[in-house]
Amino acid sequence: MFIGLGTAVNVLTVLAGSAVGVLAGHRLPARTRELVTITLGLFTLVLGGRAVAAGISDALAAEVGTDARLLVVLGALLIGGIIGSLLQIEHRLDRGAELLHDRFASRTEGGSFVEGAVTSTLVFCVGPLSILGSLSDGLGHGAEQLLIKAVMDGFAAIAFASSFGIGVMASVIPLAAYQGLLTLLGFALGNFLPAAHIDALGAAGGVILLGLAVRLTGIKAIPVGDLLPALLVAPLLVAAVGLFR
Repeated sequence: MFIGLGTAVNVLTVLAGSAVGVLAGHRLPARTRELVTITLGLFTLVLGGRAVAAGISDALAAEVGTDARLLVVLGALLIGGIIGSLLQIEHRLDRGAELLHDRFASRTEGGSFVEGAVTSTLVFCVGPLSILGSLSDGLGHGAEQLLIKAVMDGFAAIAFASSFGIGVMASVIPLAAYQGLLTLLGFALGNFLPAAHIDALGAAGGVILLGLAVRLTGIKAIPVGDLLPALLVAPLLVAAVGLFR
């Protein structure tokens, strides 16, 4: 196991899925793809719960107090969620992806290679799991989140490649660069932030993962993108509470 493993596997699954999609076409039934998504959603619940449990650590208790650990995580999520909602992060991510897709699609005049590359890049890179997983990998918490994403992206690549062709494979270049930079950012934070701050960030990220799991299983479309500012708020809140203890 090494830092960056998640992104490396993600790139390989997209390449493999693209190859299968080019060769197999639309032979994978929709019900099978839906079952895979639900299963991954259930497993994401496990990952989220484990991240929360690991984040509510002794290091965090030493910094903010045993009874305040969950309150700090809750406060980070509420403050971050309010900020994200006011900034409309989820809506802006979706809208930005749509605008980029429409812009490139109009310029290709039916060119499936470029449209396939752009569409798949947006799907693979724009999402909470890409950010959470890369940061977690860089922080040394393991690559499990990105490995789950890798499986999802592999099946998505099959569907995209069956429609757009080999152009989907080109998406691995921006995917590797984007997640690689986020992984490096996580690695830098791990060498800079105290353990309590990192644990609070991980616990907040675990709750966001639980929200993503609820969305993947089709229970409710939670706007998890709006919760992403909590990842910034959590370490700041730990520092603030620590000053007044």
